[in-house]
Amino acid sequence: QVQFVESGGGLVQPGGSLRLSCAASGIIFSIYDMGWYRQAPGKQRELVATITSSGSTIYADSVKGRFTISRDNTKNTVYLQMNSLKPEDTAVYYCNARNPFSVWLSVWGQGTQVTVSS
Repeated sequence: QVQFVESGGGLVQPGGSLRLSCAASGIIFSIYDMGWYRQAPGKQRELVATITSSGSTIYADSVKGRFTISRDNTKNTVYLQMNSLKPEDTAVYYCNARNPFSVWLSVWGQGTQVTVSS
């Protein structure tokens, strides 16, 4: 079955950096687009970064220039490098996969908590 395991979150001061990882299983990783979502308390889950199967990237305006998404198809893993973190980046971060029919999967991992605070 499909599974996502996110890791790398933590507590960081404003302006700091974190690198998140997500290991995917149960899918043919190389043909799926991958994305990072986040959900802050009391808010809806939002898509912040996408990397297509061919390596193109798309970012939400709120993270553009600060976050970088990448993937390693040999490890079935997607990464999110987060720099210049702000308190408003505080959220639980999740990864997901979009199939070749452009449908995001309905399976979610446990997520990884990112807290930006002084």
